[in-house]
Amino acid sequence: MQPHTRTYNHMNRNVGIIGAGLGGLSAAIHLARRGKNVTVYESNSTPGGKASEVRMDGFRFDTGPSLITMPFVIEQLYDVAGTPANERIQLIPVDPICRYFYPDGTVLDACASEEEFRTQVRTLAPSDAEAVTRFLDYSQRIYELTSDIFLFHSLSDLKSLLRWKNLPTLLRLPQIDAFHTVHERVQSYFRDPRLVQLFDRYATYNGSNPFTAPATLNIIPYVEYRLGASYVHGGIYALVRSLESAARSLGVSFRYDTPVEGIVVEGGRVRGVRTADGTCAHDAVVSNADAVHTMTTLLGGAGSDAVKRARRYGKLEPSCSGLVFLWGVRGRNDSLAHHNIVFSDNYAEEFDAIFTRRVAPSDPTVYVSITSRADPEHAPEGHENWFVLVNMPALTDANRDTDIGSVRTAVLRRLHAAGFDIAGDIVCEETITPSDLERRYNANKGSIYGISSNSRNAAFLRPRNRIGSPEGLYLCGGSAHPGGGVPLVLLSGKLAAEAVA
Repeated sequence: MQPHTRTYNHMNRNVGIIGAGLGGLSAAIHLARRGKNVTVYESNSTPGGKASEVRMDGFRFDTGPSLITMPFVIEQLYDVAGTPANERIQLIPVDPICRYFYPDGTVLDACASEEEFRTQVRTLAPSDAEAVTRFLDYSQRIYELTSDIFLFHSLSDLKSLLRWKNLPTLLRLPQIDAFHTVHERVQSYFRDPRLVQLFDRYATYNGSNPFTAPATLNIIPYVEYRLGASYVHGGIYALVRSLESAARSLGVSFRYDTPVEGIVVEGGRVRGVRTADGTCAHDAVVSNADAVHTMTTLLGGAGSDAVKRARRYGKLEPSCSGLVFLWGVRGRNDSLAHHNIVFSDNYAEEFDAIFTRRVAPSDPTVYVSITSRADPEHAPEGHENWFVLVNMPALTDANRDTDIGSVRTAVLRRLHAAGFDIAGDIVCEETITPSDLERRYNANKGSIYGISSNSRNAAFLRPRNRIGSPEGLYLCGGSAHPGGGVPLVLLSGKLAAEAVA
């Protein structure tokens, strides 16, 4: 066994990475630092994947993530790259983390300071103020139980899970609260339905339904409130540009406008990738593309284990998709913060539409991010750049022809009800639809986060970083372990690189 291990490590010197998203960039940096010869293939003309940017008529927009949590993950990645993070990017604390607007006219700031947050809650729902701390303590316990095993280590094999050092945690796994739903557990802490709606919302951070997803997802509020929430000066895309520069400084090669058409497999082992220019030989391949797309379209071969596995994943529920409106807006709305949520009137009905009936919600919750609050140059003077997101169902044959105009009208109606009558002040616009996500990024059914977490065993069903067959294929990105969101995607690249090495 030992000689085989030496040979395997010796062979994996030339690595191809499919996709220059954040996961692919992370994998490239880790592999290059380990002495690998790394080439990144990207079908688009720029890096970032869904974390891209749009510039139009003097406005600049991020198109993907808008908030940074777990900043230590980014700091550790820059340490690997050889340059301290604060020399390449500037992380700016966000306060309030988010401003919430309710249908009854109530406005609540979720402040970065837990004490200030409790004060805000006390004015809204006095009996729930102290529940904020109790709930975040509960959220922290889940993080402490799960993070080392399920976030910072690969689950590629049972042996990696059943280490002696993991035994105390494994014996306490019932405490991760997988047998309640997010909503059930949130409701057990808070009496006021507005607080319940606020904390239910965190299930959407990985595209899931709070009314069916396991309460384990209540880990997310701890990450946001107690580990801190930040914005990258210049926009989240500044992080993408910086990481690509760091990768290049380590010798990583990038081939843009070069879609990978297939993964070459011979004798049960990956031998390279195929593009329009021909076959490029590699000892190992890390796919930052959607996992289902990788195992079906890129691998091919109806009889392969990977495709059988893909059929199994194809039966699993995809995460929700999203519809994005990029609006250049005339004027300044002083009632809005950097990050804002305008809640729908009936949250349960909204999620029933998205996950059960698979139709666009008639009354959507609206997320608005305005980066010009932190970077005024992102909009012309006297204007704001609005990134507007609503959750949408994953694509089906029945909903591919969703009337985007009707959703736009519903969004403007919900904003108007909250006091923001901007319909006549939109001076430029671009729309990103679920079909765009599917077409541009090969996202399975237009989903944003791959597989949803709407069942208690979903964490174990997410594609692993190491694919057993064919040998030499690895996965990273939001559709692979450990999941979606900037820090987890960066960790997925790290775990894939460690598996290669």
